[in-house]
Amino acid sequence: MRVMVWNVWWRFGDDWRAREKGILATLETYRPDVLGLVESWSGDGTDQPHRLASQAGGMHSAWIPAADAAFCDPDHPGVDAGLGLVSRWPILSLETPGLPHDQRGGAHPVALVATLDHPRGPLHVIVAGTEWETQFAADHLAQTRFLAALATDKRFDGPLPVLLLADLNASVDQPELAPLVDAMVDTWEAAGGDPAAVTLDGRLAIAPRDAVKQLDRRIDHVFARVGRPGLPLAVHGAFVAGDRPIGGVYPSDHYAVGVDLEP
Repeated sequence: MRVMVWNVWWRFGDDWRAREKGILATLETYRPDVLGLVESWSGDGTDQPHRLASQAGGMHSAWIPAADAAFCDPDHPGVDAGLGLVSRWPILSLETPGLPHDQRGGAHPVALVATLDHPRGPLHVIVAGTEWETQFAADHLAQTRFLAALATDKRFDGPLPVLLLADLNASVDQPELAPLVDAMVDTWEAAGGDPAAVTLDGRLAIAPRDAVKQLDRRIDHVFARVGRPGLPLAVHGAFVAGDRPIGGVYPSDHYAVGVDLEP
């Protein structure tokens, strides 16, 4: 199965409609079976995962707000930001556990935990985005610890891998990701992906200049763990997508990451 994760940059920028066309064109090229979306939008009676799933045909989708307080932008009233999932297989259940946020306080960030009706058994998928600002580094580390514990919870044991699709705002050599590196498999590395690959590219004019800890690093990840000890985890390829302008516009300020797994 092909699995992808993409921070799609909400409706930021003056050309979000053109960017969404580029997102759809990219997904039509790569055709993921499971897609996690970070900074996805909901509003105007619909949501981005639903739109993408509908245009792909025969796909299923879910969307949740990324925090327990509404996202507000005066230029887009009533349009919220959150996490999304697009799946080839029906979504059997959704959970929204809260992430630690003792330093930042305020709105309570959450993860999206879905169980998919894969033909070989329940497929458990976690979609998340973590803290990024350096002054909240303790929250960042606490969140990756939480996600590592969540992904390795024995209630998710089964015949299929457990997947974490996330914008983790750190590369695997940074200390904030140590809990996940210790508990799960970085599928990019397992597939022999380019060690120099980046998903937040400082060469892009739309790249956030204040994200000094994240620029020019691979900060978007597909982590996995086997469903039961002793089962294989076969990863056949890894790729970056959305790293070229479409119609003169980059689809997002992040590139997408994809891997091909043998379930």
